[in-house]
Amino acid sequence: MKVIFLQDVKGSGKKGEVKNVADGYARNMLIPKGLAVEANAKNMAELAGQKSSAQHKIDLEIQNAKETAEKIKGGKVTIKARAGSNGKLFGSVTTGNVADAVNEQFGVKVDKKKITLGTDIKNFGSYTAVVKLYNGISEKIDIEVDEG
Repeated sequence: MKVIFLQDVKGSGKKGEVKNVADGYARNMLIPKGLAVEANAKNMAELAGQKSSAQHKIDLEIQNAKETAEKIKGGKVTIKARAGSNGKLFGSVTTGNVADAVNEQFGVKVDKKKITLGTDIKNFGSYTAVVKLYNGISEKIDIEVDEG
């Protein structure tokens, strides 16, 4: 019997896969437990719709990442920080601070987890960070830390 797997089943198949399995295994194990459905015309059409929907979502994410990369390309972010008399910052500038500054200065929302700093920012000066927007799409930005 041909079935479409709804979940990964060890030794049998992965989610979204269409495979031939023994009739008894399909009727007594896979279908009753909701691990698979019979591969009839309706279910095959539904699977094709889900795959095209998933591909469309990926295409949209890539497009959004490219647009964001264009907006921040070659950009410079200025962050105001407080420091002691020796010029050492109280604390440090984190990826969260950089993400907030990018949002304010470029109008682009970037997740702080996708920002990689070259070094810890604990003094005033210029630094570089890499913003990874999508797999294979990243952009460098300059960070200027000033007294504020």
